[in-house]
Amino acid sequence: MTNYEFRYAAHPVDSRIYGTEELRKEFLIPKLFVKNSVQLTYSMYDRYIVGGVMPVDQSVKLETVPYLKSDNFLDRRELGVVNVGGKGKIIVDGTAYELAKKEALYVGQGVKEVIFESVSGEQPFFYLNSAPAHKSFPTKKVSANEAEVIQLGDEKYANKRVLNKLIVNSIVETCQLQMGLTELLPGNVWNTMPAHTHNRRMEAYFYFDVEEGQTVCHFMGEPQHTRHIFMENNQAVLSPEWSIHSGSGTCAYSFVWGMAGENLDYSDMDVCAPNELR
Repeated sequence: MTNYEFRYAAHPVDSRIYGTEELRKEFLIPKLFVKNSVQLTYSMYDRYIVGGVMPVDQSVKLETVPYLKSDNFLDRRELGVVNVGGKGKIIVDGTAYELAKKEALYVGQGVKEVIFESVSGEQPFFYLNSAPAHKSFPTKKVSANEAEVIQLGDEKYANKRVLNKLIVNSIVETCQLQMGLTELLPGNVWNTMPAHTHNRRMEAYFYFDVEEGQTVCHFMGEPQHTRHIFMENNQAVLSPEWSIHSGSGTCAYSFVWGMAGENLDYSDMDVCAPNELR
Protein backbone atom coordinates (compact mmCIF):
# COMPACT_ATOMS: atom_id res chain seq x y z
CA MET A 1 0.00 0.00 0.00
CA THR A 2 1.20 3.51 -0.85
CA ASN A 3 -0.22 6.48 1.03
CA TYR A 4 0.58 10.02 -0.11
CA GLU A 5 -0.07 13.69 0.55
CA PHE A 6 0.76 17.01 -1.11
CA ARG A 7 2.40 20.17 0.27
CA TYR A 8 2.45 23.59 -1.36
CA ALA A 9 5.46 25.89 -1.07
CA ALA A 10 5.18 28.89 1.27
CA HIS A 11 6.38 32.46 0.77
CA PRO A 12 8.86 33.50 3.50
CA VAL A 13 6.89 36.64 4.37
CA ASP A 14 3.69 34.63 4.73
CA SER A 15 5.41 32.13 7.02
CA ARG A 16 6.30 34.90 9.48
CA ILE A 17 2.70 35.01 10.67
CA TYR A 18 2.24 31.24 11.01
CA GLY A 19 1.41 30.02 14.47
CA THR A 20 2.41 26.64 15.88
CA GLU A 21 -0.44 24.77 14.19
CA GLU A 22 0.22 26.32 10.77
CA LEU A 23 3.97 25.69 10.95
CA ARG A 24 3.48 22.04 11.82
CA LYS A 25 0.83 21.57 9.13
CA GLU A 26 2.98 23.10 6.37
CA PHE A 27 6.44 21.76 7.22
CA LEU A 28 6.33 18.81 9.65
CA ILE A 29 5.97 15.24 8.37
CA PRO A 30 4.90 13.47 11.57
CA LYS A 31 4.36 9.84 10.55
CA LEU A 32 6.70 8.10 8.12
CA PHE A 33 6.50 4.46 9.14
CA VAL A 34 3.33 2.36 8.95
CA LYS A 35 3.34 -1.46 8.90
CA ASN A 36 3.70 -2.90 5.37
CA SER A 37 3.17 0.50 3.80
CA VAL A 38 4.85 3.32 1.87
CA GLN A 39 4.20 6.83 3.23
CA LEU A 40 5.01 9.69 0.82
CA THR A 41 4.83 13.48 0.99
CA TYR A 42 5.11 15.31 -2.34
CA SER A 43 6.43 18.84 -1.85
CA MET A 44 6.45 21.77 -4.25
CA TYR A 45 9.94 22.65 -2.96
CA ASP A 46 11.90 21.45 -5.99
CA ARG A 47 9.18 18.76 -6.33
CA TYR A 48 10.96 16.82 -3.60
CA ILE A 49 9.40 13.67 -2.15
CA VAL A 50 10.00 12.53 1.44
CA GLY A 51 8.84 9.10 2.55
CA GLY A 52 9.23 6.02 4.66
CA VAL A 53 8.75 2.27 4.19
CA MET A 54 8.25 -0.27 6.96
CA PRO A 55 8.09 -3.85 5.64
CA VAL A 56 7.15 -6.18 8.50
CA ASP A 57 5.80 -9.52 7.32
CA GLN A 58 5.44 -8.95 3.58
CA SER A 59 7.16 -7.27 0.65
CA VAL A 60 6.28 -3.63 -0.01
CA LYS A 61 6.45 -2.19 -3.52
CA LEU A 62 7.13 1.46 -4.30
CA GLU A 63 4.24 2.50 -6.54
CA THR A 64 3.70 5.62 -8.58
CA VAL A 65 1.33 8.31 -7.26
CA PRO A 66 -1.10 10.52 -9.21
CA TYR A 67 1.06 13.66 -8.85
CA LEU A 68 3.78 12.06 -11.00
CA LYS A 69 1.57 11.26 -14.01
CA SER A 70 3.89 8.34 -14.83
CA ASP A 71 3.53 4.59 -15.13
CA ASN A 72 6.37 3.96 -12.67
CA PHE A 73 7.62 5.97 -9.72
CA LEU A 74 11.11 6.43 -11.20
CA ASP A 75 10.24 7.11 -14.83
CA ARG A 76 11.39 10.73 -14.39
CA ARG A 77 12.93 10.59 -10.91
CA GLU A 78 15.89 9.40 -8.86
CA LEU A 79 15.69 7.92 -5.37
CA GLY A 80 17.84 7.84 -2.25
CA VAL A 81 17.22 5.44 0.64
CA VAL A 82 18.82 5.35 4.08
CA ASN A 83 18.03 2.48 6.45
CA VAL A 84 17.65 3.68 10.04
CA GLY A 85 16.49 0.36 11.51
CA GLY A 86 17.42 -3.32 11.45
CA LYS A 87 18.79 -5.12 8.41
CA GLY A 88 16.60 -4.95 5.33
CA LYS A 89 16.59 -5.69 1.62
CA ILE A 90 15.75 -3.57 -1.42
CA ILE A 91 15.15 -5.35 -4.73
CA VAL A 92 15.75 -3.07 -7.73
CA ASP A 93 14.55 -4.55 -11.02
CA GLY A 94 15.39 -8.02 -9.73
CA THR A 95 18.75 -7.23 -8.09
CA ALA A 96 18.80 -7.42 -4.27
CA TYR A 97 20.74 -5.03 -2.03
CA GLU A 98 20.98 -5.62 1.73
CA LEU A 99 21.21 -2.51 3.89
CA ALA A 100 22.26 -2.47 7.52
CA LYS A 101 21.46 0.48 9.76
CA LYS A 102 22.89 3.78 8.44
CA GLU A 103 23.67 2.38 4.99
CA ALA A 104 22.29 3.98 1.83
CA LEU A 105 21.15 3.05 -1.66
CA TYR A 106 20.91 5.30 -4.71
CA VAL A 107 18.44 4.23 -7.41
CA GLY A 108 18.60 5.95 -10.78
CA GLN A 109 15.96 7.26 -13.13
CA GLY A 110 14.21 4.69 -15.32
CA VAL A 111 14.08 1.78 -12.85
CA LYS A 112 10.73 0.00 -13.11
CA GLU A 113 10.39 -1.87 -9.83
CA VAL A 114 11.60 -1.22 -6.28
CA ILE A 115 10.58 -3.67 -3.54
CA PHE A 116 11.37 -3.43 0.18
CA GLU A 117 11.68 -6.40 2.54
CA SER A 118 12.84 -7.25 6.04
CA VAL A 119 15.70 -9.72 6.59
CA SER A 120 16.00 -12.49 9.20
CA GLY A 121 13.18 -11.16 11.33
CA GLU A 122 14.81 -7.76 11.80
CA GLN A 123 12.80 -4.56 11.45
CA PRO A 124 14.20 -2.10 8.89
CA PHE A 125 13.00 1.47 8.59
CA PHE A 126 13.71 2.77 5.09
CA TYR A 127 13.78 6.56 4.84
CA LEU A 128 13.27 7.83 1.27
CA ASN A 129 14.06 11.03 -0.61
CA SER A 130 13.34 11.52 -4.31
CA ALA A 131 13.87 14.34 -6.80
CA PRO A 132 13.21 14.83 -10.53
CA ALA A 133 15.97 13.47 -12.79
CA HIS A 134 16.99 14.17 -16.38
CA LYS A 135 19.46 11.31 -16.80
CA SER A 136 19.82 7.71 -15.67
CA PHE A 137 22.71 6.82 -13.36
CA PRO A 138 23.51 3.33 -12.02
CA THR A 139 22.04 2.00 -8.80
CA LYS A 140 24.69 2.03 -6.08
CA LYS A 141 24.84 0.94 -2.47
CA VAL A 142 26.88 3.08 -0.08
CA SER A 143 28.04 1.21 3.02
CA ALA A 144 29.31 2.88 6.18
CA ASN A 145 32.96 2.46 5.19
CA GLU A 146 32.32 4.08 1.81
CA ALA A 147 30.89 7.29 3.27
CA GLU A 148 32.86 10.51 3.21
CA VAL A 149 33.27 11.27 6.93
CA ILE A 150 33.82 14.74 8.36
CA GLN A 151 34.37 15.62 12.02
CA LEU A 152 32.58 18.84 12.93
CA GLY A 153 31.89 21.04 15.92
CA ASP A 154 33.34 21.46 19.39
CA GLU A 155 32.24 20.16 22.78
CA LYS A 156 32.71 23.71 24.08
CA TYR A 157 29.70 24.68 22.00
CA ALA A 158 27.78 21.38 22.51
CA ASN A 159 27.82 20.64 18.77
CA LYS A 160 30.50 17.99 18.26
CA ARG A 161 29.23 15.67 15.55
CA VAL A 162 30.17 13.25 12.78
CA LEU A 163 28.87 13.99 9.29
CA ASN A 164 28.63 11.04 6.90
CA LYS A 165 28.19 12.03 3.26
CA LEU A 166 26.42 9.08 1.62
CA ILE A 167 24.76 10.07 -1.64
CA VAL A 168 26.92 12.96 -2.82
CA ASN A 169 28.63 13.57 -6.15
CA SER A 170 32.07 12.61 -4.82
CA ILE A 171 30.72 9.07 -4.15
CA VAL A 172 27.66 8.56 -6.36
CA GLU A 173 26.68 10.12 -9.67
CA THR A 174 23.28 11.80 -9.34
CA CYS A 175 21.29 14.42 -11.18
CA GLN A 176 20.52 16.63 -8.17
CA LEU A 177 19.76 14.47 -5.14
CA GLN A 178 22.17 14.51 -2.18
CA MET A 179 21.82 12.76 1.18
CA GLY A 180 23.89 12.20 4.27
CA LEU A 181 23.70 11.30 7.93
CA THR A 182 24.91 13.29 10.92
CA GLU A 183 25.43 11.82 14.40
CA LEU A 184 25.67 13.97 17.52
CA LEU A 185 28.23 12.68 20.00
CA PRO A 186 27.08 12.00 23.60
CA GLY A 187 26.63 15.21 25.54
CA ASN A 188 26.23 17.30 22.38
CA VAL A 189 22.86 18.63 21.25
CA TRP A 190 23.27 21.34 18.57
CA ASN A 191 23.35 20.53 14.86
CA THR A 192 24.22 22.62 11.81
CA MET A 193 25.77 25.54 13.59
CA PRO A 194 26.47 28.14 12.43
CA ALA A 195 23.06 28.19 10.80
CA HIS A 196 22.86 28.86 7.08
CA THR A 197 20.63 28.98 4.04
CA HIS A 198 21.30 27.92 0.45
CA ASN A 199 19.09 29.70 -2.05
CA ARG A 200 19.79 27.21 -4.84
CA ARG A 201 18.77 24.13 -2.84
CA MET A 202 15.94 23.06 -0.58
CA GLU A 203 16.44 20.49 2.15
CA ALA A 204 14.63 17.98 4.32
CA TYR A 205 15.69 16.78 7.78
CA PHE A 206 14.74 13.46 9.34
CA TYR A 207 15.46 13.01 13.07
CA PHE A 208 15.97 9.53 14.53
CA ASP A 209 17.61 7.80 17.48
CA VAL A 210 15.87 10.32 19.74
CA GLU A 211 15.33 8.75 23.15
CA GLU A 212 11.78 8.00 24.29
CA GLY A 213 10.33 11.03 26.06
CA GLN A 214 12.94 13.43 24.61
CA THR A 215 12.62 15.96 21.80
CA VAL A 216 14.51 17.94 19.19
CA CYS A 217 13.68 21.59 18.56
CA HIS A 218 14.11 22.24 14.83
CA PHE A 219 14.80 25.88 14.00
CA MET A 220 13.68 27.27 10.65
CA GLY A 221 12.62 30.51 9.00
CA GLU A 222 14.60 33.45 7.65
CA PRO A 223 17.73 34.22 9.71
CA GLN A 224 16.13 37.43 11.01
CA HIS A 225 12.67 35.88 11.47
CA THR A 226 13.27 32.43 12.97
CA ARG A 227 10.61 29.91 13.95
CA HIS A 228 10.76 26.51 15.62
CA ILE A 229 9.05 23.11 15.58
CA PHE A 230 9.41 20.53 18.37
CA MET A 231 9.91 17.07 16.88
CA GLU A 232 9.86 13.47 18.09
CA ASN A 233 11.75 10.38 16.99
CA ASN A 234 11.35 9.33 13.33
CA GLN A 235 9.81 12.59 12.15
CA ALA A 236 10.86 14.73 9.19
CA VAL A 237 10.61 18.41 8.34
CA LEU A 238 10.74 20.33 5.05
CA SER A 239 13.23 23.20 4.82
CA PRO A 240 12.66 25.78 2.06
CA GLU A 241 15.63 27.35 0.30
CA TRP A 242 15.10 30.62 2.22
CA SER A 243 15.04 28.91 5.61
CA ILE A 244 17.77 28.05 8.08
CA HIS A 245 17.79 24.40 9.20
CA SER A 246 19.29 23.84 12.58
CA GLY A 247 18.27 22.11 15.76
CA SER A 248 18.93 21.41 19.40
CA GLY A 249 17.80 18.35 21.35
CA THR A 250 17.24 17.39 24.95
CA CYS A 251 19.60 14.46 24.25
CA ALA A 252 22.05 13.39 21.56
CA TYR A 253 20.43 12.13 18.35
CA SER A 254 21.07 11.50 14.66
CA PHE A 255 19.48 12.92 11.53
CA VAL A 256 19.44 12.36 7.79
CA TRP A 257 19.70 15.41 5.59
CA GLY A 258 18.62 15.37 1.99
CA MET A 259 18.62 18.12 -0.61
CA ALA A 260 17.94 18.93 -4.22
CA GLY A 261 18.08 21.99 -6.42
CA GLU A 262 20.21 23.76 -8.96
CA ASN A 263 23.69 22.56 -7.99
CA LEU A 264 25.70 19.78 -6.33
CA ASP A 265 28.16 22.02 -4.44
CA TYR A 266 27.77 21.01 -0.79
CA SER A 267 29.65 24.12 0.38
CA ASP A 268 27.34 26.53 -1.46
CA MET A 269 25.68 28.22 1.52
CA ASP A 270 25.15 31.60 3.16
CA VAL A 271 26.25 31.38 6.78
CA CYS A 272 24.62 33.34 9.56
CA ALA A 273 26.63 33.78 12.76
CA PRO A 274 24.87 32.62 15.96
CA ASN A 275 24.71 36.15 17.38
CA GLU A 276 23.09 37.44 14.18
CA LEU A 277 20.01 35.20 14.44
CA ARG A 278 16.75 36.83 15.43
